[in-house]
Amino acid sequence: MPLNNDLRIYVDGQWHDRSSADGIPVLNPATEEVIGHVAAGTAADVDLAVAAASRAFDSFGRTSVAERLALLTRIRDLLEERSELFAQAITAEMGAAITFSRGGQVYFGIEHVRVAIDVLGRFAFEYERDGIHIRREPIGVCGLITPWNWPLYQITAKLAPALAAGCTAVLKPSELSPFSAQLFAQVMHDAGTPAGVFNMVHGTGDVVGAAIASHPQVDMVSFTGSTRAGVLVAQAAAPTVKRVVQELGGKSPNILLDDAEFAEAVPKGVLGAMRNVGQSCAAPTRMLVPAGRLAEVEALAAEAANGVVVGNPLDEACFIGPLANKAQFTKVQDLIQVGIDEGAKLVAGGTGLPESVNRGFFARPTVFSQVTPDMRIAREEIFGPVLAIMPYADEEDAIRIANATDYGLSSHVQSADQDRARRVASRIRAGQVHINYPAWSGYAPFGGYRQSGNGREYGVFALEEYLEVKAVLGY
Repeated sequence: MPLNNDLRIYVDGQWHDRSSADGIPVLNPATEEVIGHVAAGTAADVDLAVAAASRAFDSFGRTSVAERLALLTRIRDLLEERSELFAQAITAEMGAAITFSRGGQVYFGIEHVRVAIDVLGRFAFEYERDGIHIRREPIGVCGLITPWNWPLYQITAKLAPALAAGCTAVLKPSELSPFSAQLFAQVMHDAGTPAGVFNMVHGTGDVVGAAIASHPQVDMVSFTGSTRAGVLVAQAAAPTVKRVVQELGGKSPNILLDDAEFAEAVPKGVLGAMRNVGQSCAAPTRMLVPAGRLAEVEALAAEAANGVVVGNPLDEACFIGPLANKAQFTKVQDLIQVGIDEGAKLVAGGTGLPESVNRGFFARPTVFSQVTPDMRIAREEIFGPVLAIMPYADEEDAIRIANATDYGLSSHVQSADQDRARRVASRIRAGQVHINYPAWSGYAPFGGYRQSGNGREYGVFALEEYLEVKAVLGY
């Protein structure tokens, strides 16, 4: 594909050329070739964007629900109209298989806007409680810092509820997957978004992200990324006492109780861990199974993992493409080797490239068994197509192992007994629990316990994060 050298930022309703700035190279992870550059924004660019958002908030924060619904509807319609452009961009910039870019990355991204429209149409911004008049008002200027693994999805998960609330925003998309963000900014422009309501500055986390987090005129920061980076964002935000919402790492358990249908539950669990090449914070990467059925699970898991088609992400027969970048590839390869060195049983995959490719950041779908809670592959977020099968003695032991983590983002429980599954789910320390592989929902609050973050995204819970509560006495 031709080089996409788009050295612009979007501020105050206009594209601004930054061709004199340093260019950040963007690589196609399937070919390892540079496919373009984006501008490395500066703290001065952030100042311009925040100033524009501050000016715009005075009027946009007072718009009617009908006006905001109309804007969100135009955004949704343009995203649907241009969905194939987004899918192709996401596949090129971060390697998602094209079928997953279309049916996962882009579809779910648009769904966040649809859900925000629905929630906004039904939300009560004013009501009486205990004789007090309660108003829910937009918090103000929001800094949105999004990751490379779900580039459109994470933008809309943050921006749609922010707009629904009446907030203005400054977006810093990941510099590793920025071209879908450029397309999104054009959607915002073409949708007639008032000048300053949406602004976008490309750049690195240590420059642009830090400037947003510490800016005194930014009222809230919503960040998705690693726990390590989340700590830095919170520290930068602390002196200005702004609200910080964080969706961070995970090491999600998938508990297969002894009455589950293993022939169905195990392959689904393997594919769930491999989806998006395992680059999802909520991926169910720890499969907890009865010790007495370990051999059966190993055989089912190996068959499922060996059946995962890895290759050119533009090939519609592929289930997964490459890891999104070289740093992630190196990390995943290193941790697979750690699992081998720690004595875990390798039942599928391993280090090195899959046989089907000879270049690119591809990893082999890998399954370890006989993994114990003290092993690094059981404790650390690998963020790759690597599943750890962990045996447990009984239900109490399964719950103990599931909760033996610094994280608490998502979890799964499989059982033929719904009441039993609910009982176990109630004891898992995580922000979401999925019983018997339910469908994804953009209304289900998403966020974590412990080092998986704070605050919630999706549905009405996301909208509430962007609102302040005002009590009016003597109304």
